[in-house]
Amino acid sequence: MTSTDIRTLLDRDPAVLVLEDGTRYAGRAYGARGRTLGEVVFTTGMTGYQETLTDPSYAGQIVLQTAPHIGNTGVNSEDPESRRIWVAGYIVRDPSRVVSNWRAEGSLDDQLASSGVVGISGLDTRAVTRRIRSEGSMRGGVFSGADAELDADEQLRIVREAPQMAGRSLSQEVSVSETEVTPAVGERIGNLAVIDLGIKQATVENLARRGFDVHVMPQDSTAEQIRAIDPVAVFYSNGPGDPAASDAHVELLRGVLRDGIPYFGICFGNQLFGRALGFGTYKLPFGHRGANQPVLDKATGRVEITSQNHGFAVDAPLEEIVDSPEGFGRVEVSHIGLNDRVVEGLRALDIPAFSVQYHPEAEGGPHDANYLFDRFRDMVVDALSKKGTHA
Repeated sequence: MTSTDIRTLLDRDPAVLVLEDGTRYAGRAYGARGRTLGEVVFTTGMTGYQETLTDPSYAGQIVLQTAPHIGNTGVNSEDPESRRIWVAGYIVRDPSRVVSNWRAEGSLDDQLASSGVVGISGLDTRAVTRRIRSEGSMRGGVFSGADAELDADEQLRIVREAPQMAGRSLSQEVSVSETEVTPAVGERIGNLAVIDLGIKQATVENLARRGFDVHVMPQDSTAEQIRAIDPVAVFYSNGPGDPAASDAHVELLRGVLRDGIPYFGICFGNQLFGRALGFGTYKLPFGHRGANQPVLDKATGRVEITSQNHGFAVDAPLEEIVDSPEGFGRVEVSHIGLNDRVVEGLRALDIPAFSVQYHPEAEGGPHDANYLFDRFRDMVVDALSKKGTHA
């Protein structure tokens, strides 16, 4: 490290992370200066920080990277998963002093600053992670610049007045404002209605490669607007927020299922599918976020290493086939999380519909679950053949 590098690190403005239980962690400013508030969560991915930052599922959350070195490969215009950075704030231990990658077009620090994302570096991220694991995800604030000089009691008051994630609806903040269409690649199957609750670009590309004309539609789309594109299936994307605060999406999905339209949902779409079937959802203590979550596919007995980002889960029986409380026939839990026995997938046995809690399209890796897009394609083709129709 050169003397210039040392001065650069020492010259960073002081910053502080304040948790709602009163715990404080001193560090140095990273990215934009100011204050930011949100639910503090941690993610265990060692790569793919650019995909993490641009995942709309992280809206409203201050994201801590458990991997100590962040920013090594810089940033580029090819890896983002959406049109902007969505995290409310960013926490890292050791930001890279230099950018070293042939694809880099800039530094992560500069992009965070230009995007107005307030971050903090140089603190003990392991200690923060252990705090969250023992006490659960909680509201927090990052304060830097002039806000770092606020009285500690004032900073804590500001944090405790921030909204809770439970009961919060964020779909309207991350969804497209008008429908965007991506044409099918290869043999065309038909139009796919995608309700954008915080979709990632990799999802759109994976669906298009399976032969769907992908219509990414606003989160407040109506049943009439869905029917207007004559869809062969409906897809609910990942996204942020509490599924219990999305009753309109649940009612829309129940109409889709009653019409016999094939359905596939991921992450938030899994939770909404569970509620549409009549099951409850609940908040996890600290959620699943990262690229190393083991999941059992009950149909094959195979264990997949999956990428996940969620703080809520479906409450459904793990080992038995049950009748849907809302009258959609038999339902089974298709996938189970092996760390904590959380529902990771649902499959309806009497209608063409299934969902998974994790992210099968995760471009930052792993890719064990890409087969689910093929499973969805096969389900839609089978449903069309039974109807005697095909686009």
